[in-house]
Amino acid sequence: MSKRDRTLALRHMLDHAKEAISFAQGRTRADLDSNRLLNLALVRLLEIVGEAAGRVPQDVCVNHPEIPWPQIVSLRNRLIHGYDSVDLDILWQIITVDLPPLIAYLENAITNEESRQLDAPG
Repeated sequence: MSKRDRTLALRHMLDHAKEAISFAQGRTRADLDSNRLLNLALVRLLEIVGEAAGRVPQDVCVNHPEIPWPQIVSLRNRLIHGYDSVDLDILWQIITVDLPPLIAYLENAITNEESRQLDAPG
């Protein structure tokens, strides 16, 4: 598997997490109630983060236990299958509290995985 293939899902996670934070910047929790487009966009971005997390190779997940892989995938499943009962307070907390450290973890994971690829024989 190429370096790009091994980090592609990590990059998708990173890009969409950053985009979610960008969309939320300058907004408040109340905006999720009053701005339907913001609400839908943030939910969709987190769905993509979770879907991409499920595509990360297992050995990469093992190399990065600081990333809560099962919780991220579970969030995706909850958003998709429980679309009619999304708790917007929890959604807002994930975006404002949980995503910033996740972004740092993902940046580190991408750097480490690229380094592993360079050091791998063959």
